[in-house]
Amino acid sequence: MQTTKTHVALLASPGMGHLIPVLELGKRFATQNDFQVTIFVVATDTSTVQSQLRNLPNPHLFNIVSLPPVDISALLDADASIVIKIIFMMRESLPALRSSISTLKPRPTALFADLFGTEAFQIADEFEMLKYVYIASNAWFLAATIYFPTIDKRLQEEHYGRKQPLMIPGCRSVRFQDTLDAFTDPKDQLFDEYLRIGLEMVTADGILVNTWEDLEPTTLASLRDGISKLLPIYPIGPMVRTMGSSHMSENSSLLEWLDMQPTESVIYVSFGSGGTLSANQMIEVAWGLELSQQRFIWVVRPPMDNDVSGSFFKVGDGSSDGTPDYLPDGFLTRNAKMGLVVPDWAPQAEILGHASVGGFLSHCGWNSTLESIVNGVPLIVWPLYAEQKMNATMLAEELGVAVRPNEMPTENLVKREEIEMMVRRILVDKEGQALRSRVKELKHSAKKASTKGGSSYNALSQVAKQCEMSLQGLMAKVMGA
Repeated sequence: MQTTKTHVALLASPGMGHLIPVLELGKRFATQNDFQVTIFVVATDTSTVQSQLRNLPNPHLFNIVSLPPVDISALLDADASIVIKIIFMMRESLPALRSSISTLKPRPTALFADLFGTEAFQIADEFEMLKYVYIASNAWFLAATIYFPTIDKRLQEEHYGRKQPLMIPGCRSVRFQDTLDAFTDPKDQLFDEYLRIGLEMVTADGILVNTWEDLEPTTLASLRDGISKLLPIYPIGPMVRTMGSSHMSENSSLLEWLDMQPTESVIYVSFGSGGTLSANQMIEVAWGLELSQQRFIWVVRPPMDNDVSGSFFKVGDGSSDGTPDYLPDGFLTRNAKMGLVVPDWAPQAEILGHASVGGFLSHCGWNSTLESIVNGVPLIVWPLYAEQKMNATMLAEELGVAVRPNEMPTENLVKREEIEMMVRRILVDKEGQALRSRVKELKHSAKKASTKGGSSYNALSQVAKQCEMSLQGLMAKVMGA
């Protein structure tokens, strides 16, 4: 009889977009399957990890190991993309990961690595561990990632050179304007690194993806029947952070303000933990919100004109009326009754879960997208980088839960008049009611998938069973020896 708990290890890349879903997966393994869980974090800021642990109902559910910081300054140019920096940080952290795993008792039976952690598979093989990829995004993104490295170079060139759609068998094609940054320049180091990741992923024992059957049935069917026929795909989503009581108390004034607003009357505006706008675009957003005459909560960061993913700056000095100097003069004073401007960070899960919130102007990171869906909140999509343009297209054109600007925000300035119109479309017009009705259907679908007996619950149970069988095999091998 098995008396030892099954022990699994999870590996998270730097960034909230990877850390949050990995923590949620660890929580699910610990609570749903009673596993022993160790989470390895490659993080540049330990306070980020600690802030997320406060959201957990029991911070002692699993063991968190922060791998020592690595210095990659001599390996890359200072202006290297954030994705390349993450890839190199993960690579340089492999020796520390190997050393840490060797000290764990009992030894984990499986390693779950996120998108940028596939090079750790060599370590899993050394310790005879099962190895899984955990894609914190959707199945369409997964299909593109797996498919692109396998196609003829001529077809790759059709996409990045002639800007033709990437035709994924059985799936929605990826238009060039929506494509991943990694697919746009074969001379860029990121291109080769991403091809490597796609090829390494298919060597796993399975791929977990943060979606669910009813959200992407066609894409999941294509993955299973086509390019990954021999590789099990497990849709286990939505994995989203839950509301934390500590954040509730720390932001009581914000939530009290929400309590005083009518139902579904507030637009929440946030561009994620890494998103930034240009100075001119910040001004247009401000005027668009003001002209809409709708209630709002806006999480603001200082603008950056040349980096849509640069958010490592503090809010600057305010003007004489308290308005940050990158917003129009008097903005806060004129909108004191209609809106709140929150510097740097806000308790997003609590805000989206509040009854007074009726829309979300979002960068379309997958974490934020899922948090909006599970709370039944329609979106205004404003993609900035990574797979966000693909997400935006899925939300607006396939799922029918979002509106989008006529211009791509990263290519052209979205004017205040259009922002005003989109806010009113979501909160006031009949179109917003239809979007809200559709997203609430997806909310119920997500809840059904995650509860006991649901498709995502069962998919994770299948993975857990494989891990348990691996432990039983290991124990039998030891006893036989």
